[in-house]
Amino acid sequence: MATIIKETQDLTYLRWSHIRSSSGTAGTFMKATSSLDGVKKYYKLSNFDPVKGVVGHECVNEIIVDRLLTLLGIEHLEYELINADIEIDGHVYNTFLCASEDFKKRGESKIALDDYYRVNHIDGESHYDFCKRLGWKQYIDAMIAVDYLILNRDRHGANIEILRNTRARSLRIAPLFDHGASLLYSCYSDDAALSFDIMADKKCNNFIGSFSCTENLALIDKEHNPISYKLKKSDKKILFAELDDILSQTFIDRIWEMLYERFKYYENL
Repeated sequence: MATIIKETQDLTYLRWSHIRSSSGTAGTFMKATSSLDGVKKYYKLSNFDPVKGVVGHECVNEIIVDRLLTLLGIEHLEYELINADIEIDGHVYNTFLCASEDFKKRGESKIALDDYYRVNHIDGESHYDFCKRLGWKQYIDAMIAVDYLILNRDRHGANIEILRNTRARSLRIAPLFDHGASLLYSCYSDDAALSFDIMADKKCNNFIGSFSCTENLALIDKEHNPISYKLKKSDKKILFAELDDILSQTFIDRIWEMLYERFKYYENL
């Protein structure tokens, strides 16, 4: 289960690179890496404003979705949520950020699914059928279901990765990762969270299927439902453990309501 480190860590030594949001939202998302004792770690910030500092809560979303995927039994990248001092352009900020370890095994290289599809697809083959042909149907169906539940707005072709080991002649699809642009990530106040339509079918940057997470559910073969777990009201404590002093109660309640109601809709399809 995703862990939270609340004691402030000094990570001012990290060097951050600016990455524009691929989902079309305003703001900048920043990433950094470190390698200590042979372990490579990746760090990322929530939405960053050069005047206001870190203004988003995408990193908290990663922890909530990490815990949700653990409950659902779906393979995924595991994150830590860390309270840290960081330095950007000579200014020190205190924030919660995400950290994760490299999921590549020794000898593996990675390629984005959209690039791999471009080189290896059959003429006229859809993105979904391409993945199905390569034996990744269960994975993709689970991804589509999860992206509906959390309203993931940013599942572009580089947010699905293929891992290759040419020497071992192995090929696998990477664990699910990068779920920050989901849930109520576009809300920056309790009022915005309260007015957000939790069942909305917003336009999403999906590589597989259409731009509608709801419409994409039709791709799933429900006779082989990729989600066998039934979300329970008691799961709220698991998903939001130790977050009550990081997220407001309004956000916690609305995110839970969103997950629970969308789960009920998915079950009744």
